[in-house]
Amino acid sequence: MKESLSPQIDSFLDAITVEKGLARNTVEAYSRDLNRLANFLKVRGVQAWEESRTAHLRSFLSALRARKLSARSIARAVVSARQFYRFLEKEEQIKENPMPQVSNRGGSRKLPHVLGADDIGKLLSQPDPATALGLRDRAMLELLYASGLRVSELVSLQAHQVNLDGNYLIVKGKGAKERQVPFGRRARESLVRYLTETRRKFLRGRTSAHLFITRSGKSMTRQGFWKALKHHALAAGIETRVTPHTLRHSFATHLLEGGADLRSVQSMLGHADISTTQIYTHVTRSHLKEVHRKYHPRERASGK
Repeated sequence: MKESLSPQIDSFLDAITVEKGLARNTVEAYSRDLNRLANFLKVRGVQAWEESRTAHLRSFLSALRARKLSARSIARAVVSARQFYRFLEKEEQIKENPMPQVSNRGGSRKLPHVLGADDIGKLLSQPDPATALGLRDRAMLELLYASGLRVSELVSLQAHQVNLDGNYLIVKGKGAKERQVPFGRRARESLVRYLTETRRKFLRGRTSAHLFITRSGKSMTRQGFWKALKHHALAAGIETRVTPHTLRHSFATHLLEGGADLRSVQSMLGHADISTTQIYTHVTRSHLKEVHRKYHPRERASGK
């Protein structure tokens, strides 16, 4: 495989490992799919991802079908390629996304893992506000849960993107699209303490455009935040796996369970297509029963 194709695959795998916290087997499956695609393109003279075209990808999928691969394997290859080209587009390594609109038959969409309110409370209260690192980590966790940002959006935030008067962020998301995302009182309180007590201490008189920084004054990385998150989740006694995306999933799910409309959640998450947001409508059966009992006229009338 040409070196002009493989580095981007490695960068993508690193990104999804950190942002989505995918299991090792899943990451390896992505790797196999994308390296298979790279080899296919190489044979056809494609030397860089920006040279790949929709026709190439249609031919690739046709070749997979010709090999009699299962519908599930082909569906996974479609997901791998789609996510990869979105990554390249976001990183501005390609000008146009050549991925064709193809159905994903055979691939069941996995419901997102979310934390309950109790576990969220335990996690957010874990960083010690008596320490500089604790103040920073608490501010990051509070803001992530309050806004539903992607971890890449969180660590790339710059100080000027935070409006403390209006309690909102100006976020630059996928496709360089900007959106306003509100955050609440507790996130604001944590941010203010971090800015006044920790960030200045870490900078030691230097300047930085980045909002969240390390003790050495450098910008916080995705890997650095994920490591801190895992530490706090373990210390909080949370037994399930917690990733930055878990907080994003929890943010969206809890808003919808609380009565927020789907369009508003879509806007805050920065989803281009509302069908992506609809996966968060998997509210629990007990919650649905409670909503029915509380709002259905016959139930209200009976008082039961």
